[in-house]
Amino acid sequence: MRGSTSDEPFGWVRRCWELACRKVESSHLCSWSRLPKNSGLVPVPSETWRPNLDSKFKPHPEGRPGASTMIRRVFSVRMWAPVGFLTSLAYCVHQRRAARAEPRRADSPHPVDRSLLELKMVQVVFRHGARSPLKPLPQEQAEWNLQLLEVPPQTQFDYTVTNLAGSPKPHSPLDSQYRETKLKGGMFTGQLTNVGMQQMFALGERLRKNYVEDIPFLSPTFNSLEVFVRSTNIYRNLESTRCLLAGLFQCQKEGPIIIHADEASSEVLYPNYQNCWSLRERTRGRRQAASLQPGISEDLQKVKEGMGITSNDGIDFLSLFDNMAAEQVHSLPSCPTLKTFARMIEQRAVDTALYVMHREDRESLQMAVGPLLHILESNLLNVVDPATPPGKTRKLYLYAAHDVTLLPLLITLGIFDHKWPPFAVDLTMELYQHRESKEWFVQLYYRGEEQVPKGCPDRLCPLDKFLNTISVYTLSPEKYHALCSQVQVMELGNGE
Repeated sequence: MRGSTSDEPFGWVRRCWELACRKVESSHLCSWSRLPKNSGLVPVPSETWRPNLDSKFKPHPEGRPGASTMIRRVFSVRMWAPVGFLTSLAYCVHQRRAARAEPRRADSPHPVDRSLLELKMVQVVFRHGARSPLKPLPQEQAEWNLQLLEVPPQTQFDYTVTNLAGSPKPHSPLDSQYRETKLKGGMFTGQLTNVGMQQMFALGERLRKNYVEDIPFLSPTFNSLEVFVRSTNIYRNLESTRCLLAGLFQCQKEGPIIIHADEASSEVLYPNYQNCWSLRERTRGRRQAASLQPGISEDLQKVKEGMGITSNDGIDFLSLFDNMAAEQVHSLPSCPTLKTFARMIEQRAVDTALYVMHREDRESLQMAVGPLLHILESNLLNVVDPATPPGKTRKLYLYAAHDVTLLPLLITLGIFDHKWPPFAVDLTMELYQHRESKEWFVQLYYRGEEQVPKGCPDRLCPLDKFLNTISVYTLSPEKYHALCSQVQVMELGNGE
């Protein structure tokens, strides 16, 4: 076995331990004297563990267990270390398993036999369906009639919303803000339409074909033991989730449907500028500054002149594109200038968003989607971890998010195509295990098309390589709050 000797049978475990200690930066956890006695290893009293790994260890008096047994016992004692530490240790174990299997993949003249792969879990992050604009433009032409709110019968599906702890639904301050602005025709801003409901129902039908009909992975009826659902606490997202579930399960369910939603103050399914002080400070003023950048400024002036907008009223490419995309998907009359410059408006909206979020700034991306990546990573590791109790994982995890969630998420995965994430778009992550080698793989899809994440050799990505890619941006709740509350030494929101 590479990297191990007869004198050091658990050397790789000790290296995992060192890695985990460095990750959590907790010296009091890095002493082997604090290792649980039932882990299978007992430090020699006269020796202390050192980073150069030259200390000696002896087997447990009751007999040395196998390495996998030892790891399971360490995982089973969850009260003696933080979850982040255990996740790091588990990740290192996965890295070692994959490293041992890598030569076999490299030496093999054939790719992995997909017929030997077993689907273990699916995670879907999706944007809500088509809606009315968030901010009307001057001289608005489109009429947002109330008929657009009529619910298609096939999408009817009862559900209940709770907070993450199972208590009653939290208040939604964003929905209250949307109701303060009424559009021409009678609708409020940001309302899901029947076009959006149909889009989400179609997405649910596609998921049904993939995971119920083509592969008998999910039950044909909704079962809370198989499916976990979380959404931002915004009505268009909750209703979009309802329509998706109606399409996925054809309005059939066993027991109630619970959609979990967090308080707006602690939401992590979108970049939370209100809750994360550092993120707010880094981006403060940058949306306005983006409109002054060379190229963007000239193009914006050209579009505004074509529309007859002369006042400096905060109109930028983000609001232009939002109105244009909403009008187009609903086949509503639109300003001729928006149609003429449609492609340029979308590209400049993307340029503006990338400027605002500091695409090259790792910490800004971490604060934007790091907690969501942590959730996705934890779900993966829970399935892989043999110590996870039965019933603690689900086959399908659904997360109803937004365009401002998916854009940075795609960037961190290295699959952003420089196009704005459209309504009802989905990012789907599948976890597979090889039936013979027991190796784990991740398969990623965006808009139903296979993707090759950054750092992965192929579309079927070894789990360790995928985890390595997202680990650059993943943030545990503790690290997220620490990063969000840190004092900024210099202003980053002045556009320089």
